[in-house]
Amino acid sequence: MTLSKLDLQQSDHFVDVGSCTGAVTVEAARRVGRVTALERKAERLEVTEKNLAANEYDAAVTVRHAEAPEEFPEDADAAFLGGSRNFEAVLDRALESGVDRVVMNVARLEVAGEAVEAFRDRGVLSEVVQLQVSHGYELAGATSFDAQNPVYVVVGRRDAEGMA
Repeated sequence: MTLSKLDLQQSDHFVDVGSCTGAVTVEAARRVGRVTALERKAERLEVTEKNLAANEYDAAVTVRHAEAPEEFPEDADAAFLGGSRNFEAVLDRALESGVDRVVMNVARLEVAGEAVEAFRDRGVLSEVVQLQVSHGYELAGATSFDAQNPVYVVVGRRDAEGMA
């Protein structure tokens, strides 16, 4: 869902802010020409690097130990904000750099509301999608579902005309 909302193109320079496991970095590296992964925690950066080494992709990938917005590249086209820490400063830096597509995944409702307002205030709010996954399990000889917490996908585009 996240990558589809970013509408990544082969010519794009994609930035993954808060790369964590590197899952988004790897998937983006299969779709674009260049990827920059930023991660502030050294142990998570190591996981990103291991995930990159274990997968195939064609992009030129740069992995940086930094806390965004520091080290955010000047020539990015699209960005994923994987964490909520100082996200407004990161969003501002992304927009200053020329990013025209940005997606932020949020698990906490209060932060989702703050993110929606931040995207709206900057004139880039395109849509908000709520994703919920439920896992099946056996209950009294039948299948029931255990709902997981939802994730809110906040989508921003420079050409946003606001949500319908």
